[in-house]
Amino acid sequence: MEKNNSLSELISTTMEHVRTMADANTIIGTPIQAEGVTLIPVSRMSFGVAGGGTEFSTKKQTGPDGSFGGGSGASAKLEPVAFLVVREGSVKLLPVAPPPATTVDRVIDTVPEVVDKVTSFIESQQAKKEQKAAQAAESDFAE
Repeated sequence: MEKNNSLSELISTTMEHVRTMADANTIIGTPIQAEGVTLIPVSRMSFGVAGGGTEFSTKKQTGPDGSFGGGSGASAKLEPVAFLVVREGSVKLLPVAPPPATTVDRVIDTVPEVVDKVTSFIESQQAKKEQKAAQAAESDFAE
């Protein structure tokens, strides 16, 4: 016969409730459509869980039916971070936070845009090179 552990039941119940709160729809919200633009809210969720308990036994008490005292709790915090803006096939991240305060923060925020621009420039240069090589090969073949 297995002994029933009330503390593990308390923690399990608490964690089940936390799991229901922290699904993907909570973090990436329901898309909002207006005038050809789709806004998708993005949030940050943090939570904490605590629990504890004890079994009381006295000299008069015998057998497996000891007294138990315990409790558990959880707290969750959901804060908006940004919106994904989808317009005409392009996606842009629109942060909710205030603009960066220092130059270093501004540089860090612009790095993804710079990387995208450099990558597209390099790809276009490679495409031009391949096109010139193909044209040169065609002209050599024609002669």
